[in-house]
Amino acid sequence: MSDKAQLATLIDMAAGRIPADLLIINCKVVNVFDQTLMDGPLAIGCGKVIGCGDYQAKQILDAKGGYVMPGLIDGHVHIESSSLTPPQFARCILPHGTTTVIADPHEIANVCGLDGIRYMLDSSRDLPLNVRVMLPSCVPATPFEQAGAILEAEDLEQLIDYDGVLGLGEVMDYPSVINHAPSMMNKIMMARRHDRVIDGHSPGMKGKDLTAYVMSGVMTDHECSRREEMLERLRLGMYILLREGSTCKDLLNLIPEITPANSRRCVMCTDDREPSDILSTGHINKSLRLAVEAGLDPLMAISMATLNAAECFRLRHKGALGPGYDADILIVDNLEEFNAKHVFTAGKEIARDGKMLVELPNIIPDSVLNTVRLAPLTEDNFKLPLTSNTVRAIGVKPRSVVTQNLELPVVPDAQGLFTSQLNPGLNKLAVIERHHATGNMGLGVLANYGLQGGAIAISVAHDSHNIVVVGDNDADMLTAVKDVEAMGGGFTLCREGKILAHLPLPVGGLMSDKSAQEVAEQIEHMLKLAHAEFHINENIQPLMTLVFMTLPVIPTLKLTSTGLFDVVKFQPVEVCV
Repeated sequence: MSDKAQLATLIDMAAGRIPADLLIINCKVVNVFDQTLMDGPLAIGCGKVIGCGDYQAKQILDAKGGYVMPGLIDGHVHIESSSLTPPQFARCILPHGTTTVIADPHEIANVCGLDGIRYMLDSSRDLPLNVRVMLPSCVPATPFEQAGAILEAEDLEQLIDYDGVLGLGEVMDYPSVINHAPSMMNKIMMARRHDRVIDGHSPGMKGKDLTAYVMSGVMTDHECSRREEMLERLRLGMYILLREGSTCKDLLNLIPEITPANSRRCVMCTDDREPSDILSTGHINKSLRLAVEAGLDPLMAISMATLNAAECFRLRHKGALGPGYDADILIVDNLEEFNAKHVFTAGKEIARDGKMLVELPNIIPDSVLNTVRLAPLTEDNFKLPLTSNTVRAIGVKPRSVVTQNLELPVVPDAQGLFTSQLNPGLNKLAVIERHHATGNMGLGVLANYGLQGGAIAISVAHDSHNIVVVGDNDADMLTAVKDVEAMGGGFTLCREGKILAHLPLPVGGLMSDKSAQEVAEQIEHMLKLAHAEFHINENIQPLMTLVFMTLPVIPTLKLTSTGLFDVVKFQPVEVCV
């Protein structure tokens, strides 16, 4: 059917001259335009919303007193951080009512460059989940890292007109913005030239620095954890993406500052969410549930999770149930728990009562496989010489990706080396370049993690995704790294030279080709083992904590493959004081 013929059909359906495809009866309809409830029925035709009223239709669906609302939109997510491929991720979140995500594939881009972005776009194209992509602005995240690729403005511009691409992803290197470094300015100008949205990432920025950052064209920020940060950004015209992830949970802290006057500039997002968390507690519907429990008006909260996101990211015909809008629809039983009973995308029911009704393809090209490339390693590579009796240690904080910059006394062994055995409560941390087999390795000391009697190695480490390994002895650290290499990426627990458990992540060293349920079960098994066998602090998530120990854009002290990095001073520092 031509576009003109389809429009004529939609007009005839709206006028009641011909029957709609589907009529949802016995329902209340959420109108996000004025945040009111309307009496149903709601008519759907040709994948679009027709309107509310007494329509005839080829099919009838009884909502049984439920509430019909627009499909939910996640304003900022890294699909790779779920350890799932896009199809498996879609299977995980669609039954919870999220029908659109704004995805930033900078994790896979830091490993595979443009091939990684193309994989995320291509593997998402035929899904019932609407995946819209922001091109990663920081590959690598800072000049002090060694990623698998370097993407400049001319590289990104190859994909700017690609179907599904919305704009420029979170600009984490804010010093380069406010000091108009040429590479970052070229990327921003590329996005402005194409009139695209620019995502932000500016924890701790304020005053004139923040004003300068916004002047560049950055429109959003998902890093607000304090209320004063949120209010300052709202007053500068930014959209605030209220984050409720598995590690970073800012939503409840920010909810008290939301008012009818500023709510239209607020959007829901997850950023990073683990599959076990999604399966057990939900996705954006969890954010809605928490917001309403905290006292936010349900219709205001729904608008934040639908229309606001659509307007922020210029998603025409999404985020509302008006005539001509895409029939991405969620039916819930109440406006407190937001349990999804029926989920539609483009007018087709794709999930019911928590179960998918359609099969999804899961094709993985060779371009994102076999990405772990290490130089030869021996135990000698893990030796950490001590030139003083005081070290800068990365202090882990429970339930936080922010670390402490600690100066702690240490005792060297007979060879003048650091060992955990002589320094109880401290572990050795190593970050190993794994993209080009350069042999580069950063070594440091980790405090408050508490691992005893083994090692844990992972190939997921924001944002450059080099191998991270922590342990209390060099032999197990080496064995764990070798196992990650053999799997082509993944998570590994090692004790006394034996692998206790592991999870292969062959896609970019970041994602499994298994289902969310299988991945969640194995991760849960590994977490229990890590606490029970290695006695890791019960308030520390053993795997996800390590994922963030390498990210040199979140304070305070981090470790990369080039060495220890002071995020506050934004410069490398030595381990020994």
